[in-house]
Amino acid sequence: MELSFWERQTFFREADALIVGSGIVGLNTARALREKHPDWRIVVVERGILPYGASTRNAGFACFGSVGELAEDLKVMSRDEVFSLVERRWRGLQRLRQILGDDAIGYEPLGGYEVFSPEELATYEECLQLMPELNEVLKEFTGSEVYSVADNQIDKFGLNSVKHLIFNRAEGQIDTGRMMDALLNYVRQQGVAVYNGITIRKWYEHQDSIEIITGEDFTLRAQRVIFCTNGFATQLLPQLMVEPGRAQVLITNPIENLRLKGCFHADHGYYYFRNVGDRVLLGGGRNLDFEAERTVEFGLTAIVQQKLEQMLREMILPGIDYQIEQRWSGIMGLGPVKTTIVEKLTDRIYCAVRMGGMGVAIGSLAGEECADIVM
Repeated sequence: MELSFWERQTFFREADALIVGSGIVGLNTARALREKHPDWRIVVVERGILPYGASTRNAGFACFGSVGELAEDLKVMSRDEVFSLVERRWRGLQRLRQILGDDAIGYEPLGGYEVFSPEELATYEECLQLMPELNEVLKEFTGSEVYSVADNQIDKFGLNSVKHLIFNRAEGQIDTGRMMDALLNYVRQQGVAVYNGITIRKWYEHQDSIEIITGEDFTLRAQRVIFCTNGFATQLLPQLMVEPGRAQVLITNPIENLRLKGCFHADHGYYYFRNVGDRVLLGGGRNLDFEAERTVEFGLTAIVQQKLEQMLREMILPGIDYQIEQRWSGIMGLGPVKTTIVEKLTDRIYCAVRMGGMGVAIGSLAGEECADIVM
């Protein structure tokens, strides 16, 4: 498609900074750049009608790490690395709430719970041993002890086949759609241009600018390009150590007198569920077939969906009539370690990717860090 003179002059004139990806990281990068450079032309391009990866498809957990997940992380990462990562997630969540406000993102401070089945007693004991150290470290930035045993809550939530609960008082949940809508409105009000339906095919770095070839048969130009495509990063930046991870999710119909309230994690965070009002949202199961879920293709698989249905039926909603109303998937950006990649790659190319399934928690900070590097 050949752009007219007016289109090129009005909509697609050269940008000072062009951001690829309108998810939480891309929009926060745009926000932070606008604060630093009020005179720049800042453009965000997105291939989907909505942010295409995980930002509008996540489960809405405002979380930063269950004890079981952190215990597993400590087996492959140093204590300093794990505790620094948790602090970044915590501070990122506080930053998100500060920027947009709790009402705008539908934040509910209902806490988080980790569930342990009777077969996971060894794992539970390991978590109990780790809790005092975690509480001591996390208290330095949260202001209070975070984790506590909550076995007396099991019956209250109506859970079956659960032997122990560990409560995280500092976690909550958000309305993903409201959060992204608020963030889009925020950056647009700051004069950032956001264009949907534009697919980036390739790019060329010249001495004075970047030339971007789109799937719509026209070119864009920018002084700087920032890739915030997370799980899709290697499609345009194959040198990066990022691999996609598909997450499958389902949600029930409204359930009268639903007892479940809060966010819940099971099996070191590979499964997660929460109430969405009077519905139950449940996701996970990537560990059932890592290879099949290492994909950029959206979709559902029988092995994962059957496991999720079993958990609903036997553990979360035993003896309760319900219907599964909707199922979907999202693509996360993962890697060999759980650290983000926020880097300057060339004189004019930057990236902020590999959020490790924690984009809600860490996206605000990652965007601000990327804007600092661009400066």
